[in-house]
Amino acid sequence: MSYHNDPELDRKLLGFISSDFVKVADQIREASYQIRKRGFSPYPVFPMSRQEIPIGKLLIPAGEIDGNNWYYYATYVDEFLQRKLIEEDRLGAFVDTYKDPDEFCCLFVVEPDFTHFLYIPYPED
Repeated sequence: MSYHNDPELDRKLLGFISSDFVKVADQIREASYQIRKRGFSPYPVFPMSRQEIPIGKLLIPAGEIDGNNWYYYATYVDEFLQRKLIEEDRLGAFVDTYKDPDEFCCLFVVEPDFTHFLYIPYPED
């Protein structure tokens, strides 16, 4: 599993993800801040999918904000370790590639042909 942006990521899919993400970015940025501030984890992760998935806690359902098309969930790296989506011996690689959570959102994109971590910058105000 890749812990950084995949250069082979289909540009069309990246466009769909980016255009949907900007609609929910403020809520996700606040959730990231709260996860870190409350001491849950320094590594928040936001799974997203076009269907409901059993990873994390549902944060924003599809259609909730400005017609967003994706479901967004909130969790952190510990759940990925517990579910063995990240192996213990790969945690260091994940942490090393984790980008500044004040500037980037760590998405875990779940699609039939693409399931990877993706770091996307929060839009400038």
